[in-house]
Parts: sequence; C-alpha cells; structure tokens
Amino acid sequence: MTNRRYDLDWLRIIAFGLLIFYHCGMFYVSWDWHVKSRFASDTIEPLMMLTSPWRLTLLFVIAGAATRFMADKMTLKSFIAIRMRRLWPPLLLAMFVIVPPQSYFEIVEALQSARGLGPDHATWLDNFYIKYVTASGNWCDADGCLITPTYNHMWFVAYLILYTLALVLVLPLLRRIPAAASALIAGPLLIIVPWLYLTALRLTLFPMFGESHDFRTDWYLHPQYFAMFLFGFAIAKNQTFFDRCVNFRWIALAIALTCWLALIVYYDAYAAAIDPPQWLQLVMRAVRELDAWCAIIAAIGLAHHHLRTADGPLRQVLTQAIFPFYLIHQTIIVVAGHYLDAMQIPLAFEAPLLVAVTILGCWLFYDLGRRVPKLRIWIGLSPVLGTQPERG
Repeated sequence: MTNRRYDLDWLRIIAFGLLIFYHCGMFYVSWDWHVKSRFASDTIEPLMMLTSPWRLTLLFVIAGAATRFMADKMTLKSFIAIRMRRLWPPLLLAMFVIVPPQSYFEIVEALQSARGLGPDHATWLDNFYIKYVTASGNWCDADGCLITPTYNHMWFVAYLILYTLALVLVLPLLRRIPAAASALIAGPLLIIVPWLYLTALRLTLFPMFGESHDFRTDWYLHPQYFAMFLFGFAIAKNQTFFDRCVNFRWIALAIALTCWLALIVYYDAYAAAIDPPQWLQLVMRAVRELDAWCAIIAAIGLAHHHLRTADGPLRQVLTQAIFPFYLIHQTIIVVAGHYLDAMQIPLAFEAPLLVAVTILGCWLFYDLGRRVPKLRIWIGLSPVLGTQPERG
C-alpha cells in the first residue's frame, strides 16, 4: 500500500496545467506580457481572472505539503541536498538556455513598435546572447530596462529554493504547530483566519511594493507565498484540515464564484480612466482575497473528496511530466506566438494552433529529457529512470 497523496498530485497537475493555458491567454489579453498578438483585447480577461487570484498561492500550499512528506522521510541534511539537486539544475537551465528566447523576442517586438530601444539597436542581434548573459544589453525604454539574465516564469522555482532554505530555521517549530493551530481553522475560521491574513497583506504591503517576482524587492508576495508554503507544510498530515475542506467545499466554491463576479463587475465599471473611491478599492481588495482563499479551500476539498484514490497511468505520467511542461511552456508560447502572429492567420485558427503547438512542444521536451539520463536532472526528474519525483 502506498502513502502517496494522489489528491495533491492531481491538484499540482491541474494548477500547473491551468498556468500553461493562462500563459497562452496572456498572448491575447491587453495586459502587459513578453509578446502580444495583434488580436489582443479584453475579451477573455474575465475568464483569466477566474484563476489568477488563487492559482499560484495554491501551488505554494501544495509545495509546502509535498516538502513535509519528503522532509519526514530523511535527515535534514539529506533533505536539503536532494531538494537543491532537484531545483537548481532546472532553474539554471531556464536562465541560460530556455528563457533567453523569451527575452530575445520581447526585444524584437519592442524594437518593431518603438525604434531606438537603447544604444546600438542596429547591431544587438549579432551578439544578443553575450549581452544577455553579461547583463550588458542596455535594453531600455520609457517603462524601464530588461535586466538579464533572468528567470521569467521560473520565479516560482527560485522562490521555492529560498523558502525551502528558510524552512530549515523554523522546522522544529512547524512540526509542533498542527495540533495547536487546529483551533484557529475550526468551523468558519477555516475561511476567516487565512482570509484576514491575506487581506491585511493586500491592504498594507501591496500598495507599497506591488508584485515584481524579483526576489530582492517582492515584499508583498514573500509574506504571502512563504506563509502559504509554511501553512502547507503544517497541515500536510493534518487530516482534520482536509476533512474540513471537504465539508466546506461547496460553500467555499459559491463564495469564490460570487466574489469573482463582483470583481468582474468592479473592473468593468472602472475600465475607463476613472479612479474608484478609495473605500471601494479597499473593499474589493478584501473581496479578491476572499475569492482566492475560498477557491483554494474548494479546490482542496473537491480534490480530497474525489481524487484521493484516483491513481492510474495518466496520473503517473502527468505527475512526472508536469514540471518539465512548466519549465519549457512559456518559451514555446512566446516563440510560436510571435511567428504565428506574423503569419496573419485568422484568430479562430491561430489560438487553437498556439495551444496545440505548446502542448506538443512540451511533450516532446519531456519525452526527450526523460529518455536521456544526463538530461533528466536538468528538467526536474530523478536521475534514475522509473523513479517517481517528489511533489512540489
């Protein structure tokens, strides 16, 4: 009999899968991104907002839980060594091999729309990679400079490395928390206490720091994501928590969807250059965090109720494949999106083709990497074929 938590496996697969589709969507919305389609508009933005408040927070909860299962099986020294060997190679591969094409095409499109992006713009194509690696590109415009080398979408892994190392400092305390903290999330407090914490951060730190995904300045997201990582670690083996999530799953889902609709109405009402009243901004920030936390409770509850015994070949394959998919997907979207847009094909064909190319490219990347022993650690897999990677 296995002790593996299939519901957490499925949650991780679903959350990363949503992230891949979300980044496909980023090519078509009006929000700032590395490259943009000529069809970009606000049409699908409400759908994008259905997952954006909670998806990454959920991933840090799952990562914390997975870290707990792993840490309890080995010594602290072995845990840190194995965890770093699993996370550092993909991050380095991303920064120096996978991400550079994203920066390249970001600059290409910026040059096409505004000539004169930094000095020597006529010759930068000749030695882009050297400039990328040495941070000497001086690729700047009115909105700021592109700092390289960078990790782009792999910021999640960079933060996971930092949080894993920080975890060592509080590990003895965390193993004592679950029983003591259980009362704090009993009954309706399961929703209220974490929501109040997330809202406090949104009201105080978010206006000052925003969301940068630069580990040196992300002083709003660090308290949020590190706390959720620690929370996941603390509740990983607390069956009462998962039972409560099951009991609250439909209530939480209803609250999340109601909050999402309220946010859509709010953003639609103030889509023009009209500033909402200060009090309304504060209220809607609280609504956003209620949406986020209730969606997480609903996701955990539904997964635990329906997927905790859902094992099979599909789960086994996707559990291994989803991290390599995450590693490569954004580069495929950026490159394919740039060239598909240049082909001037109708949106009805372009968007499905972009999704299909992304999924196929992700699978080929994973399939190649898993078959070559020397490549496995670089795409986040165990160096030994057939060994299941730990979650997170």
